[in-house]
Amino acid sequence: MRIIKFLLLIFLISMSFISWAQRNVSGIVLDNSNLSLPGANIVVKGTTNGVITDLDGAFNIQVNIGDVLQVSFLGMKTKTVFIEDYNDLKIILEDDATQLDDVVVVGYGTQKKSDVTGSIASVKNENFNKGVVSNAGQLLQGKVAGVNVSVTNGEPGASQDIIIRGAGSLRSGTTPLYVVDGFALDNSANGISSNPLNFINPQDIESIDVLKDASAAAIYGARAANGVIVITTKKGKVGKIQMNFSVSTAISTLANKIDIFSADEFRKQVAAVGGTLIDGGANTDWQDELTRKAISKNVNFSMSGASDKFSYAASLGAEDQEGILRNSNLKRYSGRLNLTQKALDNKLKIEFNLTGSRIENIRPNSNSIVNDMLRLNPTDPAYTNGKPTINLSNDAFNPLISETIYGDFTNNNRILANIAPSIEITKGLTYKLNYGVDYSSTDRDVQNIPYSTETNTTIGSLNSTITTNTNTLTENTLTYNFREDNHNFTFLLGHSFQETEVHQKSFSMSGFPDNGIEPRYQIETASEPTTQSSYATKNELQSFFGRLNYEFASKYMITATMRADGSSKFGDNNKYGYFPSVALGWNISNEDFLVSSEIINNLKLRASWGKTGNQEIPSKITKASYTESNTGNDTYPLDNGANDLSGYPYGTIYTRLANPDIKWEVSTQTNVGIDFGLFNNRITGTIDYFNKVSENIISIVTPTDPITPVSTYWTNIPNMEIKNSGVEIALDYNSDRSKDFSYTIGGNISLTKNEVVNSPYTILTTGAAQGSGQTDATINGILNGESIGSFYVLEFTGIGADGLNQFADRNNDGEILDNDRYVAGSALPDYIYAFYLNFKYKDFDLGLNFNGAGGNKIYNHVAMSLFNRGSLANSSNTTDRAVEYLNEASTNSNLVSDRYLEDGSFLRLNNATLGYNLNPNLVGLDDLMQNIRFSVTGQNLFVITDYSGFDPEINTGTSIGDIQTFGIDYFSYPKSRTLLFGLNFIF
Repeated sequence: MRIIKFLLLIFLISMSFISWAQRNVSGIVLDNSNLSLPGANIVVKGTTNGVITDLDGAFNIQVNIGDVLQVSFLGMKTKTVFIEDYNDLKIILEDDATQLDDVVVVGYGTQKKSDVTGSIASVKNENFNKGVVSNAGQLLQGKVAGVNVSVTNGEPGASQDIIIRGAGSLRSGTTPLYVVDGFALDNSANGISSNPLNFINPQDIESIDVLKDASAAAIYGARAANGVIVITTKKGKVGKIQMNFSVSTAISTLANKIDIFSADEFRKQVAAVGGTLIDGGANTDWQDELTRKAISKNVNFSMSGASDKFSYAASLGAEDQEGILRNSNLKRYSGRLNLTQKALDNKLKIEFNLTGSRIENIRPNSNSIVNDMLRLNPTDPAYTNGKPTINLSNDAFNPLISETIYGDFTNNNRILANIAPSIEITKGLTYKLNYGVDYSSTDRDVQNIPYSTETNTTIGSLNSTITTNTNTLTENTLTYNFREDNHNFTFLLGHSFQETEVHQKSFSMSGFPDNGIEPRYQIETASEPTTQSSYATKNELQSFFGRLNYEFASKYMITATMRADGSSKFGDNNKYGYFPSVALGWNISNEDFLVSSEIINNLKLRASWGKTGNQEIPSKITKASYTESNTGNDTYPLDNGANDLSGYPYGTIYTRLANPDIKWEVSTQTNVGIDFGLFNNRITGTIDYFNKVSENIISIVTPTDPITPVSTYWTNIPNMEIKNSGVEIALDYNSDRSKDFSYTIGGNISLTKNEVVNSPYTILTTGAAQGSGQTDATINGILNGESIGSFYVLEFTGIGADGLNQFADRNNDGEILDNDRYVAGSALPDYIYAFYLNFKYKDFDLGLNFNGAGGNKIYNHVAMSLFNRGSLANSSNTTDRAVEYLNEASTNSNLVSDRYLEDGSFLRLNNATLGYNLNPNLVGLDDLMQNIRFSVTGQNLFVITDYSGFDPEINTGTSIGDIQTFGIDYFSYPKSRTLLFGLNFIF
C-alpha cells in the first residue's frame, strides 16, 4: 500500500511540473492571400495534443518551449513551426501545387478534384441544407446541378424522388445507387412506407458525392444508369479529442392553406347555385381543426480523435419529429462508430464502420384527412359539448374521430456494418477486402379500432406485416500506383459479390370486439377468418471490374473503366452485361502559357463516354409462374356429379410467362465539361453538356395477340429509346474572408430535354384519375416523340348553353372522342435551378438557400374531384372554381381535361439560417470548450407560384403497372413551414 501511495505522489508531482512548464499560445492561420483558414489542423509533433482553427482561423493550444507544431490544411503545404516563446503566432500556409482545394470520392477510392475526368459534384457538410432533415436526400436539394430532389409530401421522413439528369426509365426504378462508406445499398422495399435512407443520421454525414456521367458511374456498372450517390460519414481527425453536443427544437405549421369557402361564403354560394344548404350553425375551418402546431426535437452527441496510427469517431443521436397532422410522428435513435487502425509501418490499415438505428414511425390516413379538410361543410361544428361532433351533415364521419380509430405503426431496426482491411504488398501495390452486411427488420401494423354510431359502423381490423432484408457484400480489389517523373499511373482490379434476400409475411384479420383494447394487442379475439400471405426473394450480383487512371505532368489525363455484371434477375440468355467508359481531361491552367496567369487560376476541359446499366426490375420476372384456378376456362368437370364450380377440380394456369431473353436497360452517355477558377479562385464554376440515351427499355405490357395465356408480360420494348440531353451550369463567388464582413453567392441551373422515341404504343399510361366515375381515366403517359409524363387530355373550351363541358374537336370529325386528346405539357420540368447567399459579419452569419423549377405542368386532381358545382350544391365545401362559370349545371361531370392543368413553376426559399458563434472566452468557458453556436433556421419560408394547390412540388410516389407517376396532385400530405432553434457546443 505504501508503494502505491509513493508512486501516486511521484505521478502527481511530475504532472504538476508538466503543468508548470506548459502554457497556452494563441495564433491565427492564413493562406497566402491573407484569408483565414477555418478547420486547419495544429498538432504538437509526436503527441496527440492538437486543435482545429475556428471560423476565423484562430486557435489556442498548450505547448512547451521547444515543441514543434505541424500545421496542415487541405490544398496547402504542411508547415512546421518551432515554439521559441509564448508570443502570438501568425502562420501563413502556401498553396500546394500537388494538391487541390478538395478531394472527391469516386468508386472504390478517392481523387483530387484536379485529377477528376468525369462529372462529379461534391457537397460538404458545412454546405448541407439546414433545419429539420430526416435523410440524406434532403441535404442535397438544390445543391447540385442536374439533380432534381422532390419530396413525395410533407410527412415526417417522407420518401423522395431523386432524378439525376432526367428520367431514363419507364418504371419506378429511377432511384440512384446509394453507396455508404463503400457499401452499396439495395433499393428493395424493406417494409417502411417512408424513406429507406432515414436510418442514416444526417448529423453523421461528412460529404455527399454525386457521380453523374457514365465515366464516373460506370465502375458500378449495372446499377449506375440513374447515377450514383456516395455518402461518406465522419471520421476522426488528427488532433485533440473533439466532442460535439447539439440540441434543437423546431415548430412546424401548415405552410399554405387552400382558399376554400369560409362558413359565411359557403352559405351564400350554396344558395347562389340553387343547392340545398345544410346549416349546422357553426364557423369551422377544417384545415385548422385537422392540423396542428408540430414540435420536433433533436439531440446529438459525437466524439472523435486520431493519432498517427489510430482514429475513431463515435456518435449517438435521438430525433423526435412530429408532423402537422395528428398521429404523425417519426422517432429515430441512431448510433455510429467508425474506426481506423494502422500497423506494420502503416502498410496494414483496417477500417471499420458500424451504424445502428431504430425508427418508430406513426402515420395517419393522410389522403382521407386531406380530403375531409377541404370538402367538409364549414357550418358543421367540429365539437359538441367539448367532444367531437358525431353526426356531421351528409352523414360524414367526423375526421376528429376517425383519426383516433386509424393507426399505422412501423418499427424498423437496422444495422449496417463493414470492415475493410488493406495491406501494401509491395511499394505501390495494395490489396483491400471489403466485407459488409446490411440487415433490416421491420414490423408494421395498420389497424382500425371498432367504432359505431347511428349512421356509421367501423369494424375493427388489423393488417400486420413482418419484413426482413439481408444484404451482404464481399469485394476484393488490387490497386497499383506508379509514379515516375511526369507519369502517374493508377490501376484498379476488383471482384464483387453481393447477395440480397427479402422475406415478408402478412396477416389480415377483422371482427375485433369493442372492448377498449387496440386490435394489434388482441389478435386472438378476431372473429373473421384470417388471410395470410408471404413471399421471399433472393438476388445475386457478381461483378468484375477494372480502371486505369493515367496522368502526365498534371496536364493530361485519361480514365478507362470496364465492369462486367452478372445478375440473377435476368434470364439465362443474358446473365451478364458489360459497361465500358473512357474519359479525357486537360488541365489547361497548368500549361506554360497560363501557369503564371493572375486571372485564370484553374481551367480544365473534360470529355467522357460510357455505358451504364439498370437492373432495378422485379425479381423472378424472367421465370414462369403458375397458380391454381377453378373459374372460367381454367377448369373442366371431370366428375359427372358436379353441379357447380365448387365441384370442379382446380386447373394450373400461367400467371407469368418465362422470358430468358430479357436484357439490361443500358444508358449510353456522352459528356463534355469545363471547370474554371478566376481571380485567385474568387470565381469558380462548372459547365457541362450531356447526352444520355437509354435503350432496351423494360416494361410490363399487354400482348397484341388476343389469344395468350396471360394478360400482361415483361419484355424489352424493341427499338424504344429514352433520350435526355441538356446543359448544367454552376457558378460561385467568394469575397475576401479576412475582412469582418464577407460573403459568398452562387447557384446552379440545369436545362434538360426528355424525349421518348420509337415507342410502338399510342400511349403507356403513367397517371390516371381516381374516384367515382373517373377511375383509371388516363391523365398522362408516355407517347412517341414526347416527354415522359406528358399530359394527354381533352382541350376544355368552356361551358355550353346546356351547362355542360365543351371540348375542342381537334380532329374535326364532329365528335368528341379519345382521339381528340392532345399533349398539353409535361410533368417533368424543362429546367431546375437553385441559388444561395451567405453573409458573415464578425461572429454572425446568415445563409439563404433558394430553389425552383419551371416549364412543367401539374394536374390538380384535388380540384377535379372536389371543387365543382355539384359538390357545392350538395352542401360540400369547394373553392371559387365551382362558381367560375355562372351557367354551369350542377350535374356537369368532371372529365379529364386541361381545365385542371396548371403551371407548376415555382421559386422557394428552401431554408434560411441566422447564426452566432460565441467565443467561450467571453463567458469564461475557454478551458471547457472551443465554440458555442446559436442558430435559428426557417424552412419553406415562402413559395412564389401560380399553382392553386397546397404546394407545387408534386411527386405522387405512386405507379401504374410499375410505371412511375409524375405531376398529378392527389390528396397528398401538405407541407409545413418550420422554425428551428439550435444550440451547439464544441468541446
